[in-house]
Amino acid sequence: MAESLPEHDRILQEIESTDTACVGPTLRSVYDDQPNAHQRFMEKLDACIRNHDREIEKMCNFHHQGFVDAITELLKVRADAEKLKVQVTDTNRRLQDAGKEVIAQTEEIIRCRVQQRNITTVVEKLQLCLPVLEMYSKLKEQMKVKRYYSALKTMEQLENLYLPRVSQYRFCQIMIENLPKLREEIKEISMSDLKDFLESIRKHSDRIGETAMKQAQQQKTFSTTLQKHHNVNYGRNMHLGRSRILESRNEMTLKRTFEEDDEHDEEVLTAQDLVDFSPVYRCLHIYSVLGDGEIFENYYRKQRRKQARLVLQPQSSMHETVEGYRRYFSQIVGFFVVEDHILHVTQGLVTRTYTDELWNMALSKIIAVLRTHSSYCNDPDLVLELKNLIVVFADTLQGYGFPVNRLFDLLFEIRDQYNETLLKKWSGLFRDIFEADNYSPIPVANEEEYKIVISKFPFQDSELDKQCFPKKLPMSQSVPQIYIQVKEFIYASLKFSESLHRSSTEIDDMLRKSTNLLLTRTLSSCLQNLIKKPHIGLTELVQIIINTTHLELACKYLEDFISNITNISQVTVHTARLYGLSTFKDARHAAEGEIYTKLNQKIDEFIQIADYDWTMSESDGRASGYLMDLINFLRSTFQVFTHLPGKVAQTACMSACQHLSTSLMQMLLDTELKQISMGAIQQFNLDVIQCELFASSEPVPGFQGDTLQLAFIDLRQGLRVQADGTDRSNLARAVPSGA
Repeated sequence: MAESLPEHDRILQEIESTDTACVGPTLRSVYDDQPNAHQRFMEKLDACIRNHDREIEKMCNFHHQGFVDAITELLKVRADAEKLKVQVTDTNRRLQDAGKEVIAQTEEIIRCRVQQRNITTVVEKLQLCLPVLEMYSKLKEQMKVKRYYSALKTMEQLENLYLPRVSQYRFCQIMIENLPKLREEIKEISMSDLKDFLESIRKHSDRIGETAMKQAQQQKTFSTTLQKHHNVNYGRNMHLGRSRILESRNEMTLKRTFEEDDEHDEEVLTAQDLVDFSPVYRCLHIYSVLGDGEIFENYYRKQRRKQARLVLQPQSSMHETVEGYRRYFSQIVGFFVVEDHILHVTQGLVTRTYTDELWNMALSKIIAVLRTHSSYCNDPDLVLELKNLIVVFADTLQGYGFPVNRLFDLLFEIRDQYNETLLKKWSGLFRDIFEADNYSPIPVANEEEYKIVISKFPFQDSELDKQCFPKKLPMSQSVPQIYIQVKEFIYASLKFSESLHRSSTEIDDMLRKSTNLLLTRTLSSCLQNLIKKPHIGLTELVQIIINTTHLELACKYLEDFISNITNISQVTVHTARLYGLSTFKDARHAAEGEIYTKLNQKIDEFIQIADYDWTMSESDGRASGYLMDLINFLRSTFQVFTHLPGKVAQTACMSACQHLSTSLMQMLLDTELKQISMGAIQQFNLDVIQCELFASSEPVPGFQGDTLQLAFIDLRQGLRVQADGTDRSNLARAVPSGA
């Protein structure tokens, strides 16, 4: 019990000192205590209340007199307070009336101050917005004048520097929304400009390439001509007339080249002079700024690859004229000149790897096209012009750093074709020369005519030099003409070999090989065909043999000629030799065989007109007319053989006599001949005597003893058997079967 009382005192103290809102937990502890604690707490609470009431009552009693005194004082000042209230109200009224004007002015001042503050704020905001608006206006102006790269830079400044300062304004949001659209517009416009640029360079590629090839050709021509001018004595050991012509040509060419160079020095055009490259630069910069540089590079390369395929596609009729080839090469050169320019003035748009890959693809296509179209060319002049174009084309692109070795390898293939066309052309020239030849020795009336002939053909004959004019050279007109044409062929072949970047030894070897083909194939074939022609008689065949002999002797001069123009000594180990000796020997052998054949044919013609009366009683007392004509023909024919080598004339004479003897023997052995009278035998004997007299007259010098007469010994024996009265069967047995 005594312990619970202090606890109640504590609870009461907490209730008195605690806010009424928090008294709940304190009261709860009263109910959680011992039984009847609530009753005791209430008793304690009542006692506490009574104590407080007594204290309040004491306090009121203590202050009651003062309260009464205060009330009394208030009642005393009531009247004064009313009077003061009236005065204050009047004073307030008069003050309000007096302050109305001040209030109005004050309100005006406040309004002005607010306006001033607002104006200041507006000025400050405008100072922030004006640069943005100025930059946006600048952007619009740049778009209008197509300064798209500058416009992109302006956009970048707007986004990074100006717009963040005024991002809270609506117009700023509109600008921010418009900037991506403007970028897309710039991309579309720049791409359109790029497409126009690609179309422009496609149209101007041939002009760009033509200009580049022309400049490369001028530079090369100048260098080559200058080198030849410094070596003006080059080839002086060549024939005098030809040397003078070449020297004159060199001087004229050098002068003309200097004049042309002076004209073109004033105007040296480049790719930039012919094509405006600004669209591609602008588009590259724009896409780089926009972060789409790789997209632009891929698009540009893709489009240029397509254009490359179009450029590399030739026209179907390109092979018909040199202009077709020139246009084809000009377009290709123009294409790669543009790519080389782009390579050197931009970074990354075109790389060396890309251009090398593109060039390798193009080179394979070019070689395939040239192989196909050059095979259609039958004109050597066109093939030569094609070669010159390929050389200029290769030199031009080589000057831009593109490898062109495969083109020069292709030229060697075309060179074989060029030689074939030359051989066909010269085959026609040789045929025309042979057809126009009169196959008679060349007459020279005076020294001047003689010098003209030997200036064309290297002829030397000390015996002929001793003779007086007029005189005749042993060969016919075709010999110097053939010799000149062979030299012209060598010059034509040399034209193709020039500028192939080959050594003089290689050029010399190529010239000798092509000349060998001309001699062993073309000229040999023409000679063989000429010899086989039916209108070529014995006189012409004899002259052909003489002509081939002199042409064979001239082969060494042709070798000297080749050595002089290539400046390669003949003692060089690898120098090829001309095969003219075998060519002309074969032609002579064919002509000799044809002489033997035609002689026999002519003898057969005379034999066919023989008309023996095998039953005649006695002979005419003289040889048959046909036989005398035949012998006279043989005599005149063998007189023409005086210029032939001895063995040829002897062989022809022996062959003719043997064929005549055999033909007469066959007449005696004719199976249709049933009976022969003695008069017929005597007449036949007179004919045989004339044959023997012809053989003994030595129609061709050089036979030993009676060698030629032995051709008729079998015929003589047959006649003796017949004269002794033997019958026909005995005569057949008496005459050897080989007769």
